[in-house]
Amino acid sequence: MRHRKAGNRLSRNRSLRAATLRDMAKAVLIQERICTTRAKAKEARRLVEQLITLGKKDTLTARRRAFAILCDHSLVSQLFKETAPRFKSRAGGYTRIIPFSQRAGDNAELAFLELTEKSREIITGFKKPKVEKAEETKAAKEAPKAPAAEGHSKADVKSTSGKAAAKPTGIRKLFQRKTGAE
Repeated sequence: MRHRKAGNRLSRNRSLRAATLRDMAKAVLIQERICTTRAKAKEARRLVEQLITLGKKDTLTARRRAFAILCDHSLVSQLFKETAPRFKSRAGGYTRIIPFSQRAGDNAELAFLELTEKSREIITGFKKPKVEKAEETKAAKEAPKAPAAEGHSKADVKSTSGKAAAKPTGIRKLFQRKTGAE
């Protein structure tokens, strides 16, 4: 019988489950939002809220307990100096779980786990509503165009040359699929 054994096992043994939850808690504290399965989000939420509660206490004992969970001095310092003070006036509910979609491979329910008080705006890959695009194009049409000067730069030439495909940079460049046609 599983009396007084709360929480989802996540199909892992004790040490792997603890490592998974620790890594997810680290990611939430660093990124302020992660996308994961709903079951993992519910379990990680408990740990993140415990850590923020420890951060609000700001005692040596609390710092040692947080370090025992996070195993990273810089992250513990960030938790106590930046993250936890944002929640001083809040008595709980430091995180929220937002349902997202179904994963393509195994149809698992995905969800965002995020902090309710963020230090920065998190950009998602969602498209803007058409209303905003219409306003942007209207503003672009109304903007006066500068007459072509003799000493124009290469950037001006590239921007006026039509639909030139931009080359991918950074991480997208690494994952470009190479085909035999190229």
